[in-house]
Amino acid sequence: MEAFVADNLAYYAETQGVLPERLADVGETYRSQGYLTRDQLYDIAYESSTRSAYHVEDNPAERCREVTENVRRVDGDFSKIQLLTGLRGFKAPTASCVLAALDGQRHAVVDTRVWASLERKGYLDGRKESFDAADYVRMIDPIREIAAATGYDAVDVGYALFAYDDKVREGTLH
Repeated sequence: MEAFVADNLAYYAETQGVLPERLADVGETYRSQGYLTRDQLYDIAYESSTRSAYHVEDNPAERCREVTENVRRVDGDFSKIQLLTGLRGFKAPTASCVLAALDGQRHAVVDTRVWASLERKGYLDGRKESFDAADYVRMIDPIREIAAATGYDAVDVGYALFAYDDKVREGTLH
């Protein structure tokens, strides 16, 4: 599995996935500030899903700060994602970007491609096109298992799984 992650991480730059450098910068800001602003959340949402990013602007600025402060305080993957998805413009895949930025050792960016790769590799059953907090938990457990077995951070395993689907998928994404 180590070679799988390495090979697909090398391919990731050729995909149209979220830019790892961008998430790393956001994570540094998040950790130093202790929260994210509405504008910073908009930037993450735009990076993840340009079509729905504009919804982030409907959130009160103070709510964005409160939610992102609270995400740092709560334990549990479900609770973290559930808090973030309470903000307009944040479904589980976009919320996963926030968590991956904050702590890439434990969290990964997840979406349809990541689910499909985990399904192809026998970690999950069935196809999925939309995700909630419970689905994030279902995906992050095998991602962490792969990370532990390979020595990669969870965020890198997520990028590799995304790239793998990009490489092998026939036809359109949806």
